[in-house]
Amino acid sequence: MGKNRLVTNENGTQGSEAKPKAAASSSKKRIESGILHVQSTYNNTKLTLTDTSGNALMWGTSGGAGFKGAKKGTPFAAAKVGETLGTKAQTLGMKEIAVVVKGVGSGRESAIRGFISKGFNITAIKDETPIPFNGPKPKKPRRV
Repeated sequence: MGKNRLVTNENGTQGSEAKPKAAASSSKKRIESGILHVQSTYNNTKLTLTDTSGNALMWGTSGGAGFKGAKKGTPFAAAKVGETLGTKAQTLGMKEIAVVVKGVGSGRESAIRGFISKGFNITAIKDETPIPFNGPKPKKPRRV
């Protein structure tokens, strides 16, 4: 917030007192396997990559990939999100994934195809789309 104070070291060189920045992304923890959660609605597609215990590592959406309006719900947008998330996951050293799909949108399959185009092995695909087993109450019979 304020100015960085310059500190003179013992050998006469000047350095700032500010803390050094975080290390590069190559020093992140290596993760061999994970879970890819795909939530596909009619309007958008969201992908979340987690480790095997469910802790989120990275995510991406069609809107975040630059698509706007009705184009967010297309399979092409979902495939692009899958590809970008796949390249990010390669930096973690991930090799195999399990896929959990939720929703009825058109980007379900293409998001997975875009992700595995980067060379990942799929161990399982699970569909967790919520299905109502009771449903809405029917209309009352018409009285004439």
